[in-house]
Amino acid sequence: MKILKFNIATIILLLINVAVYSQGNGKITGGVKDSVTHENIAYATVTLTDQHNKTPVKGTQADINGKFVLENLPLGTFILRIRYVGYQDIVKADITINPATGNLNLGDLLLTASKNNALKEVQVTAKKEALQNIDGKKVFAVNQSLVSKGGNAADLLQNVPTLQIDGNGNVSLRGASGVKVLVDGKPSVIGDGDVAQILQSIPASAIETIEVIPNPPAKYDANGEGIINIILKKNSKPGLNGSVNLGGGTNDNYNGSANLSYQTGNVNLYGNYSLKNGNTYSNGIQNMTFLQPTDSVRYSNETFPSVTRNKIQFLKGGIDYSFSRKSTLGISASLNSRNTHRNETLTIDNLADNGAPLNTSNRYNTINNNGNSYELDLDYTQRFKKPKEELSFNFSYAYGSFKNWQQYETHFNSINGLPVSLIDTPLISDIRNKATNYNIQADYVLPLGKTGQFSAGYRSQITLGDNDQYAYSVTGTGEAPIYAFTSFFSSNNQVHALYVNYQNQLANFSYQLGLRGEDSHLNATYMSYDANNNPFSEPVKVPSVGLYPSVLLTEKLPNDAELQFTYSNRVSRPRARELNSAIDFSDPVNYDRGNPALTPESINSLELDYNKTWQNISFTSGIYYNRINNVIKHIESDPVDGVVTTTSENLKGSTTTGIELIGHFNMVKGWDFTANANIFQRDNDAAPQFGIAQNTSLSWNANITSNVTPLQRLQVQIHADYRAPDIVVQDKNRAAFGLDAAAKYDLPGNRASFSFNANDIFNSRKWAFLRSSDDLLLDFERHTISSRATLSFAYRFGSSTGPSKQPRKKEAQDKRVDDAS
Repeated sequence: MKILKFNIATIILLLINVAVYSQGNGKITGGVKDSVTHENIAYATVTLTDQHNKTPVKGTQADINGKFVLENLPLGTFILRIRYVGYQDIVKADITINPATGNLNLGDLLLTASKNNALKEVQVTAKKEALQNIDGKKVFAVNQSLVSKGGNAADLLQNVPTLQIDGNGNVSLRGASGVKVLVDGKPSVIGDGDVAQILQSIPASAIETIEVIPNPPAKYDANGEGIINIILKKNSKPGLNGSVNLGGGTNDNYNGSANLSYQTGNVNLYGNYSLKNGNTYSNGIQNMTFLQPTDSVRYSNETFPSVTRNKIQFLKGGIDYSFSRKSTLGISASLNSRNTHRNETLTIDNLADNGAPLNTSNRYNTINNNGNSYELDLDYTQRFKKPKEELSFNFSYAYGSFKNWQQYETHFNSINGLPVSLIDTPLISDIRNKATNYNIQADYVLPLGKTGQFSAGYRSQITLGDNDQYAYSVTGTGEAPIYAFTSFFSSNNQVHALYVNYQNQLANFSYQLGLRGEDSHLNATYMSYDANNNPFSEPVKVPSVGLYPSVLLTEKLPNDAELQFTYSNRVSRPRARELNSAIDFSDPVNYDRGNPALTPESINSLELDYNKTWQNISFTSGIYYNRINNVIKHIESDPVDGVVTTTSENLKGSTTTGIELIGHFNMVKGWDFTANANIFQRDNDAAPQFGIAQNTSLSWNANITSNVTPLQRLQVQIHADYRAPDIVVQDKNRAAFGLDAAAKYDLPGNRASFSFNANDIFNSRKWAFLRSSDDLLLDFERHTISSRATLSFAYRFGSSTGPSKQPRKKEAQDKRVDDAS
């Protein structure tokens, strides 16, 4: 406990210890607008640097109306820089503050891609802010993540503050595993919507930014304990531009990507292609102790080493056409292809109470998982004469088809030379999934008065799915169906929603009030066979209708500080897989099946954040409260003939309270780092019907990313993350630690670069837990051997001269960030 307290205190001191720059009485004011529409750009980042020694002096963010103020400035000559995601930087040099000039009002500064103007502005492309806080949303620029090069979305999310990825590919936000992962604002059909497969199938090179929304407002879908939105790259530089990346590494891993864009006049064409081909090695243990055994088996111990070969291809292309300065039509399409081959060996030892072996076996699993998915998108945006008035529309269609073929060959071993009574019978599991998704959405934004804004929208999402499982035993005469493991699940999931939102500003105080109404119905049919091999069917219905309010309050404080409060009421609906009663029998001693009786979770969330910017530090801190009623968790059943079954069940609830700290430090020229710490307490209600007592756990996690530029063209990055033990209902999760390092060297001309990265250097990232109930103790550990080294070469070509077409505004970027899965 002393070590834990010391680590927490050290992190907090690192985040809040600052040096104070000598202040004067100078003042600079101005506004930030779009050069095409002349609409205000809220929350742009404004920084001031000493022109002579290049040291940071002051920083702030523009308010909701695009206005900014830099106060208490010393005398001198400075460089002003303005940044906003999706736009190129503005840099103004030779800004002088002296007794003669007094306070400076720079007027409206226009974010465009044009060159010098009458104010002698110079626009350059620079690194984006590592973190931006926008209306309760944290936007992380991931183009600076060197340690993720050659990896996938899971590798990238591992490096984002507040997020954690376990050894099974599941993502959590501040300890909450019910977070929804979206791609370009919509749920993905990749891997039939399985989050782990989605993250493994999207290459890191195809991602532009990561949006983390712990407490989404009414504009966003009400489903889930928060949202992680993966924004894919959409090149928007003027002229012809492109890049090529090639990489190779240990474990026979190879990757490549290419990006090409052409923008001229009213047309923007873009395309991205990525290929990843490599091996993944893993190992694990599963030791079960039956506390109330029904037969002679007291212990069941299992190991499962495996090697997986993945070949993943990703392609996206599109065109944006501007009919006028106020009308834009966008059409895009994407394709994902995944081919996986896996060989796994399960060694199972069933032991008696005295530890004597009762039977031992080796099961050889061969798995082929293949599938393709594609998506078509149509976007239209109409702006009006009134600034910030806008109507946007989206229609998208996505389809995915996947086949998971598995063959299990079990060989029982002789014990003490005695004949084996159990029969070796190969089994085959043939799972076929299809998913079709339709998304229709319209959003309207109307400014009211000088600072007010009303917005409303409608959305319908329809997801159709077929999940069929065939099972066979292989005999000398051929394949015989196993009816107990054969099933067919057809689902129709529809969510129809309306929302209204109003925001305004009174002096330094701004508020946003929203209400979302959703009518959701998941209707499904489960068909299987009874003990006499006669077919039967069961209907599955999960209705969910509700109103979900949200509140966002922001108070601008003196000296570049801000206080923000958010509240939302949300719901978390069970996924189709959690409702499907089909039995996953890939593990012969631990089956997994869905529960058609599940009902949605109810979620209430509160958060209070404090944001502060100094001359070389940006700091975000927050306290949060999250209450989930009717919580869904995995429960182990009583063993039957040495086999337990894991099923999702509704429990009473759980409460999480915590504090989160994020800081970005730029203390010394050539060195900056971002640090994050999250400390939380989880209280789980008792579930006596499953032998679960009430429990409380205090846990924490932290990560740090450090960037050093020892030479002019050389960048070095080190990332470390740690997740402390915690308790989730039945599971006591063990600690995990990881360390990554990377280096990048830019060749003269900045057209080409070499990169080298090493992931999980100590091979220490593991997913491990102890699950307990009145009947069972399950000790589980899976270790995906992610330790690898990759060497990459990148080449960029093209020119960004000439006028740039207007990038999407913040509101347009947000318009599809909601999920109905």
